[in-house]
Amino acid sequence: MAKLTLADLRNLRDEKQKAMEKRDPSNKDAQIIVGMGTCGIAAGAKETFNAIIEELDSRGITHVLVRQTGCMGLCHSEPTVEVIVPHMPVVIYGNVNAETGKKIVNDHIVNKQLIDNHICDKPAMDIVR
Repeated sequence: MAKLTLADLRNLRDEKQKAMEKRDPSNKDAQIIVGMGTCGIAAGAKETFNAIIEELDSRGITHVLVRQTGCMGLCHSEPTVEVIVPHMPVVIYGNVNAETGKKIVNDHIVNKQLIDNHICDKPAMDIVR
């Protein structure tokens, strides 16, 4: 194994600090929560999680906290993703593959629009504008 230089160590430190900042809830006003129970993982939740992270990174979006949770109780709709954005209803999306995860970032996070054909826990009509 090659020896690491001081510059290599500094680069490694910077990469790890950036990765840790993504998990820091301060200065984040929105959340994307991916169900990572065994049923979710078996249905592809890890790929969904990674696609969401990649999409946020590629767009330079830093105000969104992405985290994992256990089973959401919607095993028939795995992978499931809960999205919490200020001034919008809290929504749980089902059957979220990597492509739909990227669509959540684009449509829900960036454009503030719900993705109707994936909503599992549809908000009451009196709170949807």
